[in-house]
Amino acid sequence: MFENVEIPYRGYWSTPFAKWQGAFAGLHSIRFAAAVAKKELARREIAPDAFDHAVLGVTIPQWRGFWGAPWMMSMIGNPDTTGPTVAQACQTGPRSLVTAAQEVNSGQALASLVVTCDRMSNGAFVTYPGDGGWGGLPKTESWTVDNFLEAPDLGHPVVQTAENVASRWQISREEQHDVVLRRYEQYEDALGNDRAFQRGYMTLPFEVPDAKFGKSVAALDGDTGINTTSREALDRLRPASEGGTITFASQTHPADGNASLIVTTAERAIEMSADSKIRIRIRGFGQARAEPALMPAAPIPAARIALERAGVALSEIAAVKSHNPFVVNDIVFARETGYPVAKMNNFGSSLVFGHPQGPTGMRLIIELIEELVGRGGGIGLYHGCAAGDAAFAVVIEVDGRPDT
Repeated sequence: MFENVEIPYRGYWSTPFAKWQGAFAGLHSIRFAAAVAKKELARREIAPDAFDHAVLGVTIPQWRGFWGAPWMMSMIGNPDTTGPTVAQACQTGPRSLVTAAQEVNSGQALASLVVTCDRMSNGAFVTYPGDGGWGGLPKTESWTVDNFLEAPDLGHPVVQTAENVASRWQISREEQHDVVLRRYEQYEDALGNDRAFQRGYMTLPFEVPDAKFGKSVAALDGDTGINTTSREALDRLRPASEGGTITFASQTHPADGNASLIVTTAERAIEMSADSKIRIRIRGFGQARAEPALMPAAPIPAARIALERAGVALSEIAAVKSHNPFVVNDIVFARETGYPVAKMNNFGSSLVFGHPQGPTGMRLIIELIEELVGRGGGIGLYHGCAAGDAAFAVVIEVDGRPDT
């Protein structure tokens, strides 16, 4: 689909994800992402002015966020480049990636820096002008809490969508916990050999800056807020909702962090790549919506659309990564497509390492690329759901560059 668009090998990075009210809770998410991007570009010896386009993916309001991508680019040292600010709830990462790819594919840009970030902690409390209600009183909402607790149309909490899928597909609490244990096992694989897999895209130990981004105040060995688990521990958990099946272990937790990636032409990718023999391309993408209040099932049609556009069958897919805010996402995908649930999400998933919104899908796509490179190449599928019973999917191919 994108003929002359590539992602340079190791032209991407992510911070660790820190659990809600953890190490990143006091950091302005856009300023934090810009500071990380500036350091990571310097490590790769890529100048900030190498980019003529940018995309900022962010979903939670931050002070002066109105200034968006141009402000972010100024902070990394490129005051001449602009671009859009993108928000598509939990699928902001892949949507930002495709937005940049479309710009490069059309010839409007040669190299785009895609920065995705969010801070679930200390989320904005927003006041809206009165809309003619009693006494002209304004409406207010906690951006990161109220929208999880109540959808604007049907009034249900987000967790109810998972319960609805569990009910329709008859997914028991025990089956969910079976897959939860598998997901933790896969995440442990990423920590082996001194976190060798994660070090492919994450600078560790990670230095945590102070709120003014002037000095380091701590160092993280990796993601924080992740608890080890066992069958016995899972069996002791009660459902999060009365009469339900979803426990706190079978759903993700809010987190903070950022993840970024470079999208450019094939010629520029060779220059920016850590290994010019490795070629990384976007084969296709798709988006879809499920029936109302069945959000975890939405990735199924989105993935089918992405595969059709890429011209590949699911049987040709070597690796699958999913944004799984609920483990029922993976179970229903496996049941409806036939892809083995135990093979999805090698080396980790958002169910385990957390969900900062904007960067979640971006980190998963980065991990998909790393897994494919480790396999010696192949085609991979990313899919994930988002607010509004929506979903996004992306097909990535890693192979050798011809004539090298």
